[in-house]
Amino acid sequence: MNSTAQLLKGKNGLILGVANEWSLAWGIAQAAHAAGAKLTLTYPNEAMQRRVLPMAAQLEADVMACDVQDDGHLATLGKHFSQAGNQLDFVVHAVAFANKEELKGGITSTTREGFRTALEVSCFSFIALTKALEGALAPNASLLTLTYEGSTKVVPNYNIMGVAKAALESATRYLAAELGPQGYRVNAISAGPINTLAARGIGGFGGMLKHHEATAPLRRLVTQEDVAGAALYLLSSLGSGTTGEVLMVDTGAHILGPTIKSDV
Repeated sequence: MNSTAQLLKGKNGLILGVANEWSLAWGIAQAAHAAGAKLTLTYPNEAMQRRVLPMAAQLEADVMACDVQDDGHLATLGKHFSQAGNQLDFVVHAVAFANKEELKGGITSTTREGFRTALEVSCFSFIALTKALEGALAPNASLLTLTYEGSTKVVPNYNIMGVAKAALESATRYLAAELGPQGYRVNAISAGPINTLAARGIGGFGGMLKHHEATAPLRRLVTQEDVAGAALYLLSSLGSGTTGEVLMVDTGAHILGPTIKSDV
């Protein structure tokens, strides 16, 4: 990361979604720290606080509570950064959730409550977070969220999360259009399948990884570093002319049509 050491020097960033060492948010946090940023990480509850605190310590990052389903938490977050005069140069929203039962069977197995939860946590939270932080954003601030190709193509067992990610990508475009006149940029990264703890909850995920590695143009899986590098581009001045974009970081898999089934 030496070549990026100055990209975010003196910048303040907020990252939601660091859960463990395999999470994409953690990879982005490490890269942003190495690029010189001062970070604040969030946790949604006490159990996650115990995980996040030692990770934040590694990056000399501040830590705040934020359950994205709690309007009070979001308001407190916005008020904290506004009052501190510690304007945010970038925000990373890496939060998504669906009840495990919703990731089995077909889309018609989705429950009303499961639909609400998935859309609220995975999509609406980005809109609500942006609104809460708007008064705390620095000039030319960058907002980034994470999506997946299941938003536009059918992925077995992804179900309601595909619908939620489609909504998230649409929200990204609407936010980019609304905030653009103020100089703020809003983008998304669509990462290929990565062996994160959250992804392991999708049925057949191991086979998906093997197939991706065997057929993607670059013939390898996507890494945390791949996603973190793309994030640095979008969060820094290098991406100053990019907004409303869904950047594919999937070792080229999205360009392919149907691939021949093989014993991978």
